[in-house]
Amino acid sequence: MPVITNIEDLRVLAQKRVPRMFYDYADSGSWTESTYRANSSDFQKIKLRQRVAVNMEGRSTRSTMIGQDVAMPVAIAPVGLTGMQHADGEILAARAAKKFGIPFTLSTMSICSIEDVSKGTDGHPFWFQLYMMKDRAFIERLIERAKAARCSALVLTLDLQILGQRHKDLKNGLSAPPKLTLPNILNIATKPRWVLGMLGTPRREFGNIVGHVKGVENMSSLSAWTAQQFDPALNWGDVEWIKKRWGGKIILKGIQDVEDAKLALNTGADAIVVSNHGGRQLDGAQSSIEALPAIVDAVGQRIELHMDGGIRSGQDVLKARALGARAVYIGRAMAYGLGAMGEAGVSRALEILHKELDITMAFCGRTDINTVDRSILLPGTYPTA
Repeated sequence: MPVITNIEDLRVLAQKRVPRMFYDYADSGSWTESTYRANSSDFQKIKLRQRVAVNMEGRSTRSTMIGQDVAMPVAIAPVGLTGMQHADGEILAARAAKKFGIPFTLSTMSICSIEDVSKGTDGHPFWFQLYMMKDRAFIERLIERAKAARCSALVLTLDLQILGQRHKDLKNGLSAPPKLTLPNILNIATKPRWVLGMLGTPRREFGNIVGHVKGVENMSSLSAWTAQQFDPALNWGDVEWIKKRWGGKIILKGIQDVEDAKLALNTGADAIVVSNHGGRQLDGAQSSIEALPAIVDAVGQRIELHMDGGIRSGQDVLKARALGARAVYIGRAMAYGLGAMGEAGVSRALEILHKELDITMAFCGRTDINTVDRSILLPGTYPTA
């Protein structure tokens, strides 16, 4: 086993162990992937101010997200098909998050169902991400299932009314479970750990949907259903409809524009996530960290702001916090850990991010994450409104 010291080590190992179509699903963007790359590269442009002769004892990365205590200001993002990165992936990632003390967000398009994850974590509360679909009765049932599972927040994704053109997914013929074509069989044959895991679990389809929608009992009908169900008519009135039926804390994910952030205020949401869907929707959109400062200046005093996209290190977490994000979400960093080493890999990813966050914060002269602001950054190197 190689020595794992950073998220890139986990990515390299995951690429070796996960079938191509599922690795590519997690580690790619839409069209030319320019926004996907910018999400990470724009973090690298931001420079930190190193301070010395500052007492570094008693450091704390503890914070809160929508009133929930967290060990560090990081949540696991909703990632579709997580259970195809590793058998029972959503359950394993949720367990790792529970142990570490951060939120786990389950995707609507997960392999393990809401009930699977609740049972697999002994009823520990987690967050549930929802897509607006045309079948409102199905949406209402999903919300009731999330309530029954004691989900403590609903994350409503607003930026996937239609699907961005993701060339790798199209070329790979992405499906869950994978279709038994000759290229797939040859590739999967080189991933024995993955195969053994999948043979040991019954969870190989979209657990929140298959068997819960009339006429959707297998993948062939599911593919047609999802193509028809994502709702291009989604509007702010639908957000109000969801909020009323949920009745609990709600987070709106996918805000990139100041005007949309202002509109989101009117919904009474508890937080918004500055996000471009990991560069998987509108290629050519600005990176999340580039979009963040203007939104912070416009609405940051009136609503809690989170962000995702490009987080590959604890330094990225610190930079986002310095620019006004209350917290960040990790998707790919989690998926790399899961694909590389299962639950232990997700735990390792969280440990790496925490250590990098803690050490970098200390070098910047701070001992409490809640005191971090733009003054730890070198002027002229970070985006502003």
